[in-house]
Amino acid sequence: MFAVTAATGRVGGAAASTLVDQGKAVRIIARDAGKAQAWADRGCEIALATMEDRDALTKAFSGCEGVMLVVPPSLDQPEDLPKARAIVAAYRAAIMAARPGKVVALSSVGAQSTQRNTISELTILEKELADVDLPITFLRPAWYIENAEWDVASATNEGVIHSFLQPVDRALPMVSVVDAGRTAGELLMEDWTGHRIVELHGPGLVSPQDIARAFGKALGRDVGAQAIPHAAWEGIFRQQGIKDPEMWMNCLDGFNEGWLSFEDAGTTKRVGRIGVEEAIAAIVRRNSKTMALV
Repeated sequence: MFAVTAATGRVGGAAASTLVDQGKAVRIIARDAGKAQAWADRGCEIALATMEDRDALTKAFSGCEGVMLVVPPSLDQPEDLPKARAIVAAYRAAIMAARPGKVVALSSVGAQSTQRNTISELTILEKELADVDLPITFLRPAWYIENAEWDVASATNEGVIHSFLQPVDRALPMVSVVDAGRTAGELLMEDWTGHRIVELHGPGLVSPQDIARAFGKALGRDVGAQAIPHAAWEGIFRQQGIKDPEMWMNCLDGFNEGWLSFEDAGTTKRVGRIGVEEAIAAIVRRNSKTMALV
């Protein structure tokens, strides 16, 4: 039995699908039975638990060969990250009590950084599990290509994507969420001892201009990339409803300045299969019902 948290999300869902497709017994941990019904229809067991409920998590993790841990990302947390700390504390307590055979914890590129940003919630995850005497893999994917879903409307209607990553011709490691989930599922089926860090990137470096060109190919129109001036970021984020955007802005600065990057030393590399054109084409297909040129 393998337990997967956040399977209603894209990465957790891809991990669960990978396991199910390989004929593995899977226990989906969800707070809402209705949202997990599709997994029940695929033959999965459903365990109801919130991510802060260590007792329910302990029960859900018990008897499992492997467990996948996901801390849902939040762009709007204060600097001390109270929600992430509560989730990580519950995960640690449940893992220590249930003692599954192995753990894959979804982390991120840049989790080793000491500078405060939204990825720091995954720095906390890695540090809090560092002394747990179980086989643990920390999977650190690159920037997700699917973050470009933010750009569907402007690419479709204006022929431009507005980029927080800049300069727009600078390429950096990116990966599809599908590859991240598939890799997590594959890692859960492996055997290893101790702790390891696996850094995951896609088949090539990707720039915002590459994303714009991929949108252009998928939409059948010219699409360019424009950098959003840094001075405008805070106002944009607050308009989007983010009350405390500083940590998210620090994260974007980290990618642009290069201090959020792969650690390299002492890590293992994995390479995804899905390139930028395939990932963007999938985004366009998912959003095709709501997109219309104006």
